[in-house]
Amino acid sequence: MIGNWIRTSLCALVISSGAAWAGENEEYIVVQSTTSTQNSGLLDAILPAFETQSGIDVRVVAVGTGQAIRNAQNGDGDVLLVHAKPAEEKFVADGWGVQRFDVMYNDFVLVGPGDDPAGIKGGQDIVAALSRLSQAQVPFASRGDDSGTHKAELRHWATAGVDVAEASGGWYRETGSGMGATLNVAAGMRAYALTDRATWISFGNKGDLQVLVEGDPRLFNQYGVILVSPEKHPGVKATQGQAFIDWLISDEGQAAIASYRRDGQQLFFPNAR
Repeated sequence: MIGNWIRTSLCALVISSGAAWAGENEEYIVVQSTTSTQNSGLLDAILPAFETQSGIDVRVVAVGTGQAIRNAQNGDGDVLLVHAKPAEEKFVADGWGVQRFDVMYNDFVLVGPGDDPAGIKGGQDIVAALSRLSQAQVPFASRGDDSGTHKAELRHWATAGVDVAEASGGWYRETGSGMGATLNVAAGMRAYALTDRATWISFGNKGDLQVLVEGDPRLFNQYGVILVSPEKHPGVKATQGQAFIDWLISDEGQAAIASYRRDGQQLFFPNAR
């Protein structure tokens, strides 16, 4: 009886601390990732193959890239899968990650209302388009959340010489939310927005929004994967995490990524080397 009470108490303690997130199965990893990999349905589509083959459950925390990186730095994950290459390289250079690998890519697109009051439809130059938006002072919905998409957007505004901080709260609206929520705001406001194409294809509330600018090489969107450093965080499940990375960049994992489609369209393009 005493032994049973001890075991029950210990189990309750583990559950209350959050350490039993994966239930009784110790073979699991936590992947800090972006909203686009989750909301597009990609991870739901490809993870079962890895989990069945390896016996390792994958628990995904889907947040903006900036938050995912901070979570990984805090040791709240075993693997980081995001899309902001400079920030990823700094993560590794600062010792928080072991090694970065390219996984896949897609692109960003600029969407806006069909009647296009700024007159940018059909363009391929993202910087010229943003300059036009700022001059017209038409509503623009930004994630404003330090995500990979937000980081890319800010780079393009800076290249265009536009200080969006000065426009914040006016024609430039920061939602502080994920891509889906920001697209909902854009649809409701008939505003322009920058989005990754995978989320756009998967998004079901487009309303009057259309893709207006695409095809600029500067809209290239690379994803990378990194094992969180077990030296910084001894609790990292390095063996299991590396097994997941190895599978993701293997021929099998890359084929799984390539085969995922929504409405007949390929959302991500594998490019592990």
